[in-house]
Amino acid sequence: MTTILVTGGTGTLGRHVVERLRADGHEVRVLSRHARPYAVDLREGGSALDAAVTGVDTIVHCATSPRGGDEKASRNLIEAAQRAGVGHLVYISIVGVDRVPFGYYKSKLAVERLIEGSGIGWTVLRTTQFHDLVLTVLQGLAKVPVIVLPARVKDQPIDVTEVADRLAELAEGEPAGRVDDMGGPEVRTFESLARAYLKAAGRRRAVVKVPLRGAAYEGFRAGGHLAPERAVGKRTFDEYLATRFR
Repeated sequence: MTTILVTGGTGTLGRHVVERLRADGHEVRVLSRHARPYAVDLREGGSALDAAVTGVDTIVHCATSPRGGDEKASRNLIEAAQRAGVGHLVYISIVGVDRVPFGYYKSKLAVERLIEGSGIGWTVLRTTQFHDLVLTVLQGLAKVPVIVLPARVKDQPIDVTEVADRLAELAEGEPAGRVDDMGGPEVRTFESLARAYLKAAGRRRAVVKVPLRGAAYEGFRAGGHLAPERAVGKRTFDEYLATRFR
């Protein structure tokens, strides 16, 4: 039996990874800021983090924050893993972090580089956006009478449980470096995703597409965050919505 630590183990992705690994018979430690007995703020590090990683064979690093701090948190995690002799670090990243100059993507890419240079055996999986994130964004945009969307931008959402299955599989294997990307089954315009959400939720909103400026927008418009050649996901956004709003 392998001892595996999952950072962000109570989050959208992490909790599914924990469930899958436990179902496979592994001893799983759940690390988050409030999950006892491994309640740790990775940005602070310290003795609690050292205790969490001691005796761990593999770390699955799901903890992240779009508000910043990922690089400091990951550096603390890597240093603790080095001290504890952890043999494998698995990291979830995002398709396009090296192609779209978006602030959060830059941070994810920087963490990838830290992991690659850590001296620990590593595996990095990049995926497209989760269905859950797309829905959250659309729900936020729909709080006003008109949904304003970036013009000519597409997305390729994927189901979080499918990503969790793949991460668990990678955690159970040997370090594999940068593995093949995972993309959702469909590349769709944001407008079509928004209209699918409105229909499923029974809401009425006008939808307006607005061209934006900036390098990040150009990167998204060019499809730098998409992986059409790796459309390996099975569950579509419409199927996800049908479950959420049934």
